[in-house]
Amino acid sequence: MSTLVQGFGLAVRQSREARGWSQERLAEHSDLNRSYVGEIERGSVIASLATVEKLAGALGVAASGLVVRGEAIQRAQLVRGIQLAAIAC
Repeated sequence: MSTLVQGFGLAVRQSREARGWSQERLAEHSDLNRSYVGEIERGSVIASLATVEKLAGALGVAASGLVVRGEAIQRAQLVRGIQLAAIAC
């Protein structure tokens, strides 16, 4: 799956965990299935815009904020990987 999808999933997970919520609780608040929330967090499915809006609304954040946060997470992981590779050389 694309890095954007994976980053978005990580942003959802971090936002959920910051609220102290389980996947089940997020699913209830966003009117989604718990297993689908898990798939989104793992980056194994592409969430529709309607789903992104449901998740963002449940988490109390802007939908665009989840996407931007996901991109930032992916950039940080890429930098960390490059740094580790440089150390290993």
